[in-house]
Amino acid sequence: MMNVSQTMETEEDLLTCLHIKLYHPQQSCKGLYGLLPLGKRSRLSADDPLRLGRDAQTCNYVLLDPRVSRKQLSLHAYRTPQNQDMLFTIQNLSQRGRVSVNSSSLGYLERMDLPNKALIRFGEYEMLIVREAGEARGSFEVEFEVLGVPPSRETCMCEPTMSPVMDTGSCVMNGYPAEVRELGPLESDETLVYQS
Repeated sequence: MMNVSQTMETEEDLLTCLHIKLYHPQQSCKGLYGLLPLGKRSRLSADDPLRLGRDAQTCNYVLLDPRVSRKQLSLHAYRTPQNQDMLFTIQNLSQRGRVSVNSSSLGYLERMDLPNKALIRFGEYEMLIVREAGEARGSFEVEFEVLGVPPSRETCMCEPTMSPVMDTGSCVMNGYPAEVRELGPLESDETLVYQS
């Protein structure tokens, strides 16, 4: 007879965790992440994919943004006989937009293996996903966090813009969110002459 404690995961089992760090240039003035469990770990069954999009009926994580697809992307857990780690694939579920993974583009329903550290882009969103390995086999954890600056800067995958951006009173000034603006101007040109 098999001992039940040997077959079931226990609270002590170290779960694989996906750390998902989100950035959007307008995040300081829109409630984009209002339905995400920010700063706490959520446990998911490895049988079910993690789906991210704007439709709360079909996605287990919802972005409150009308420009995001109803079903934007999904992450699927899997294992291989050669590797005991829980691994993941990412799939683009959006018919309208592309999803890029570390500069590789995925069209509708295309999927690829998710690296241990991946920069995901869709629309104006950037997500840095970092996989923390664990031992448990039947479930994994997800932890969402909001970043103040684009993760593409950290990973050296940024696409710099050469044209200056005027501050129009919106939440973004010269590509920086309001939190960064509070530090003061990044540069100033005192030779500007204002005419009325």
